Amino acid sequence: MTMLRSALFYPVYYAGSAVYVILALLAFLVDRKLFRRAVKGWAGYHRDCLRVIVGIRIAIEGEQHDGPALYAIKHESFFEALDAPQMFSFPVVFAKKELFSIPVWGFLAQRYGLVPVARNEGAKALLRIMREARRKADEGRPLVIFPEGTRVPHGTHGKLQSGFSGIYKMVGLPVVPVAVDSGPLYHSWVKRPGTITYRFGEPIPPGLPRNEVERRTEVAINALNAA
Repeated sequence: MTMLRSALFYPVYYAGSAVYVILALLAFLVDRKLFRRAVKGWAGYHRDCLRVIVGIRIAIEGEQHDGPALYAIKHESFFEALDAPQMFSFPVVFAKKELFSIPVWGFLAQRYGLVPVARNEGAKALLRIMREARRKADEGRPLVIFPEGTRVPHGTHGKLQSGFSGIYKMVGLPVVPVAVDSGPLYHSWVKRPGTITYRFGEPIPPGLPRNEVERRTEVAINALNAA
């Protein structure tokens, strides 16, 4: 049954996503608020497909920060990236540059405010990302980053990338660490029923030394990471 439900998820989700991409493009040409609603609707559709077809539910522990913040999220699967527009209010998500080459989707992602990250382009690219982060933070939007830089298998700790602390220093916002245990249910091609939990940690104040903010962030985002 798990295999069948998982097999059904893909055509239903991707067919619906194609419709949402078209709707988002039309909305972008007409009204920016409507465009934002279309993107949020797409993320909500993803959740609905998981709940109805696969049997995956979402649980939330703790609370989001009251005001602008840099949300540092554990990255175990594509789930937390796809879910960001549903979980947060008009978020700025730092995503790998390759995703922006997807036709139409990449164009819309940039217009929504996603920030492309190319880890191998050196200090110049990192400085550009930091400046973009500062600009977006000044707009009052929540910033969403995956500080490990790539997906990390459940039960393991990924090394925090150097760009995380640079962005933290540049934007001057509290870090809200978020643990997510999506890996066991979502990471493989076979999606499994169960509950994916978000756990929001205590905000980490701005202005801390690099080693301290990285230590506290790493501990908090791995709070749900028992193998």
